[in-house]
Amino acid sequence: MGTIVVTGGTGTLGRHVTERLRGAGHEVRVVSRHSTPYAVDLRDGKGLDAALEGAATVVHCASSPTGGDERAARRLIDAAGRAGVTHLAYISIVGVDRVPLGYYRTKLAVEGLVERSGLGWTILRTTQFHDLAVRLLEGSARLPFLPVPAGVPDQPIEVREVAERLTELALGGPAGRVPDMGGPEVRTLEDLARTYLRAAGRRRRVVPVRLAGRTYRAFRAGGHLTPERAVGAGTFEEHLERHFARGAGV
Repeated sequence: MGTIVVTGGTGTLGRHVTERLRGAGHEVRVVSRHSTPYAVDLRDGKGLDAALEGAATVVHCASSPTGGDERAARRLIDAAGRAGVTHLAYISIVGVDRVPLGYYRTKLAVEGLVERSGLGWTILRTTQFHDLAVRLLEGSARLPFLPVPAGVPDQPIEVREVAERLTELALGGPAGRVPDMGGPEVRTLEDLARTYLRAAGRRRRVVPVRLAGRTYRAFRAGGHLTPERAVGAGTFEEHLERHFARGAGV
């Protein structure tokens, strides 16, 4: 197999994918805004052609909730076509077609760009990572109480398991839209919040807060879940144990 390019290869998921690919003996180029020698901002594409030269596979992990993903995907797809890339693997989110959150709509739009790219492609949707749940809870726990959206379930998954699956897919041929990946348990945000507080040794009252709007209703209805694909093994408790054992590292 030729060179593999990982966009967002220094991020939460991308760095684990990079480690696994390199551990399997593959040549990997990490593309991100601050990586060297391939420091590329996908939104303007400068240096992207050089990063993709001779590459056979691209694993697209780069994403920004603040915007620009569609523009970045178009530039990446165009450059991949010029470089002769034969496989583009993209990581997406369960529920992007059911939850009307702006970031989810963008991810769905990028899926469409990948599908229409003319390249061989694979798309994997997963539920949100444990890491995100921890970051949100840590931020909320700075208050004297810990507010969480009332009645919202969640199904967090261990990022290392997603990296393992995405690596496997990247090393295979284009597979189209593959089965979703969900964490091992569907739990309420209140339950996750109390679990986090116990692990952190912090005393806070968990306060469920009712919200309004279509996005909140879609989350309450479980549009971001895939209970029939609860294939993950790592639990939230296990993730928290590692998180705090490493000094709040991931």
